[in-house]
Amino acid sequence: MIDAAVSRRDACEALGPPAKRRCALGEDTSISLRIELGSDTLLGPGKAALLSGIRDTGSIAAAGRRMGMSYKRAWYLIDTLNKAFQEPLVSASKGGRRGGGAVLTGTGDAILDSYLRMERLASEAVAGELDLLASLMKVDS
Repeated sequence: MIDAAVSRRDACEALGPPAKRRCALGEDTSISLRIELGSDTLLGPGKAALLSGIRDTGSIAAAGRRMGMSYKRAWYLIDTLNKAFQEPLVSASKGGRRGGGAVLTGTGDAILDSYLRMERLASEAVAGELDLLASLMKVDS
């Protein structure tokens, strides 16, 4: 069995100084992207994760459970998203004996893909600044 601490240390050694420091701190440094319209958050990490969960599972309930969220809360967030755009992002069918389901609409797929692209681009754009912050962090011994 490989010692996880040794493996991590070896992996960290291969990185440049700022990234090496972040790695040694055990920090997964990231940014969070929120798209706001007025005072309301239109789309952020939570709603994007919920949409992604629906895409993966075909179910609002299952997507919510994956996030530790109640069905009522998940449904509320989807309803909010569906009302915020010109077309619904999620199409749901009622449950029952045959079970229900949910799928992202074409608009839902486009919105989620766009958000994920923006998130990736934003992360790439600030990577150097995150390295600077990491280089200035105190490491507790």
